Amino acid sequence: MRLKDKAAIVTGAGAGIGAAVMELFAREGAGILAVDRDGARVREVAARARALALEADISDEASVTAMVGRAREAFGRIDILVNNAGYGIRGSVVTTAAADWDALMAVNLKGVFLCSKHAIPVMSGGGGGGVILNTASNVANVGLADRAAYVASKGGVAALTRAMALDHAGENIRVNAVAPGVTWSSYFDSMLETHPDPAGFVAALNARSAMNRVAQPVEIANAILWLASDESSFATGSILTVDGGMTAW
Repeated sequence: MRLKDKAAIVTGAGAGIGAAVMELFAREGAGILAVDRDGARVREVAARARALALEADISDEASVTAMVGRAREAFGRIDILVNNAGYGIRGSVVTTAAADWDALMAVNLKGVFLCSKHAIPVMSGGGGGGVILNTASNVANVGLADRAAYVASKGGVAALTRAMALDHAGENIRVNAVAPGVTWSSYFDSMLETHPDPAGFVAALNARSAMNRVAQPVEIANAILWLASDESSFATGSILTVDGGMTAW
């Protein structure tokens, strides 16, 4: 029960890493507001963890203020914010449409900014502080071809993590990020259904790590749990890479 009586918001909680974080946090004793823009999906997943579910668009400030208000209404405070929502698109800077770039940045980077902007005053207002965990990516360190917008957004998340850690250390707010490698998700499940060579596709994903496999969402969630708990009480401004050795190559 490492998070007993803590109140947490988890964005992007409808699937993948976010869903795994929500379920793990619930087992560790936290009260959770699970947030996703797919309302039906997040309600279904949250029910398994007995968490509250909220459909929200984290790229929209009014939606974020309502999210924070819902957490305060339910729990009276916010102890943990997991900024996990995000997505990727293919394209170099030449082939990426400006509208697609803006839409991705609005979720992957602006969403982290907005959620933190409105949660931090609640965390610091009660004097107890809190913890913010951002989902960056190992591609912020090593790059990835044909993913210019995604790589840029995750590099921004890592940089913003360090900036917020310095700005809010005096308020007893720790800010850290995880940098996952390739992690299995429903996105890959859907790709397998139409891929002409499913076995080759999986083999190529596995080959991107030194361990010759992809991560399971719970493996990333375990890292986030450690950063959310008091076991990491001296960690702030850290980017914890969990990528099976990919960035060691």
